[in-house]
Amino acid sequence: MATLVVSGAIANKREQGGEAWVRLSWALGLRRLGFDVWLLEQIAPEVCVDDRGAPASFEHSANRAYFRGVAREFGFEGRAALVCGHGPIACGAEWEQLLEVAAEAELLVNISGHLRSPTLLERFRRRAYIDIDPGYTQMWHEAGGNPVNLEAHHLHFTIAENMGRANCGIPAAGFRWLATRQPVVLAEWPPGPGGDPHRFTTVASWRNPFGRLEHAGRTYGMKLDEFRKVIELPERSAHRFELALDIHPDEVPDLDRLHAHGWELSDPRAASATPEAFRRYVQGAGAEFSVAQGVYVETDSGWFSDRTARYLASAKPALVQDTGFSRQLPVGEGLVPFSDLQEAVAGAESIAGDYRRHCEGARAIAEEYFDSDLVLTRFLEAADVAG
Repeated sequence: MATLVVSGAIANKREQGGEAWVRLSWALGLRRLGFDVWLLEQIAPEVCVDDRGAPASFEHSANRAYFRGVAREFGFEGRAALVCGHGPIACGAEWEQLLEVAAEAELLVNISGHLRSPTLLERFRRRAYIDIDPGYTQMWHEAGGNPVNLEAHHLHFTIAENMGRANCGIPAAGFRWLATRQPVVLAEWPPGPGGDPHRFTTVASWRNPFGRLEHAGRTYGMKLDEFRKVIELPERSAHRFELALDIHPDEVPDLDRLHAHGWELSDPRAASATPEAFRRYVQGAGAEFSVAQGVYVETDSGWFSDRTARYLASAKPALVQDTGFSRQLPVGEGLVPFSDLQEAVAGAESIAGDYRRHCEGARAIAEEYFDSDLVLTRFLEAADVAG
């Protein structure tokens, strides 16, 4: 049985269950295909905190406990390791064992280039970079100020499916990019219970940690800029719009505007503190409504949210801002794109007015386009990894 190693941020994104699903879906999906899969993560000692968010040692950190809990819950105990710094301190496996695993592995699946330890990286015969932040990845690389370590990988995959097309504004940054999709393990995401067709939800951050992206004399917007464009949606519609929104209490003007226009704000931690909490929140929705980061929209990237793919798998229709994905995916039944406020209003009416058809369409899209068995089989073929 060939060994594959999946690396990505779980401990680094403590209490963000949706982010954990991104990494777990690769690991679980590849394991379904018959591989011996390891979860490997690297964390800097200075970001380790306790349950209250105060600095803590790696050994006593909440990050370490969270990682171990997630690994245990999904059957990776004995096949998961969290490395402090560049090593050799680790939990879940001895350093020497990790070096052996890396040397024996058929491929490193490095999500966002998360694993950077030179000692570990050089042990892998083949390394694949999985770009889930298209635009940021390539523009940061070209700018050189936020190194993403692309050159340390043999293969480069991106979820920006329009990369290389005439209308896509993301530079290749000197690499050959292969398109892939966010995999969803459908057995983990069955159709959810019937929901309220008038209740649209999402889990989101008002600001990203990077700020606005600047490249080649142009500044790209953040998600908050896109939300502001449709902030009148609840009062233009007869439906409910709920945001499990990570927004700082000091954002008083925006909070006031959101409340004034009828948005319902819920606790993002309660909605997504664990993978199970996130799954429960998504599957309890009627449908999703969300915007995208400005760079994904403005570059016509074709980026598609892993969160939205899970709404679709749960048979929950999605009304989401078009990033150019409508060129790659079927839209109109289950997946409804919008580009402005008027289209968002019409899309909500369409979903609520023929809810069952949209629910069936949502699940059908997930089965045909995001099923991990299909997505990861194609990924492995492109990476020339034998099953």
